[in-house]
Amino acid sequence: MSEMSAQSLAGFRNLATKIVCVGRNYKDHALELGNAIPKKPMLFVKTVNSFIVEGEPIVAPPGCQNLHQEVELGVVIGKKASKITKSSAMDYVGGYTVALDMTARDFQDEAKKAGAPWFMAKSFDGSCPVGGFLPVSAIPDPHNVELYCKINGKDQQRCRTNVMIFDIPTLLEYATQYFTLEVGDVVLTGTPAGVTKINPGDVIEFGLTGLAESKFLVQ
Repeated sequence: MSEMSAQSLAGFRNLATKIVCVGRNYKDHALELGNAIPKKPMLFVKTVNSFIVEGEPIVAPPGCQNLHQEVELGVVIGKKASKITKSSAMDYVGGYTVALDMTARDFQDEAKKAGAPWFMAKSFDGSCPVGGFLPVSAIPDPHNVELYCKINGKDQQRCRTNVMIFDIPTLLEYATQYFTLEVGDVVLTGTPAGVTKINPGDVIEFGLTGLAESKFLVQ
């Protein structure tokens, strides 16, 4: 597909073929989970069944006893990207969104101990609550915005994106050496510290300060 207009990309959820996630891209989050700081981007994928929008509830997968929220700036791909360079990477950005990478942490911990994939922990139905589309013009510098997540009205995560370990051009160059990013695909750029256990009845509000906010109920 060729480059798409911002109006068309507003429906990115229906265009996306995958949600590419970046693990441990904020130092404080890596440390809070006792993980090493990565020397190169650590990528994994959420499948598109993960998407839900406001009005749809967040539901833990069967058997999950430790559901965590991870707020992330999402990059929406605006034109097909394969083996691109850092210097041209931002030309492939069609816009932005903010999402939660909901994680069944007990599933993930079990998988990590066994050396097994994280798929069940990351790609259960509804594991990517997502906000609306923000055109590039709304965020002139995506490395200088403030992510936040509030649970029941209380700040749980709040951090500026300038402390990412790997910036967006670096992530896009690295990823596209290995796989093609299609129009509408979303790259979630990592979460800052502050992840915590989520419980039924919780209200999660998240977004970018002064730019976007979404609200979801945990069922």
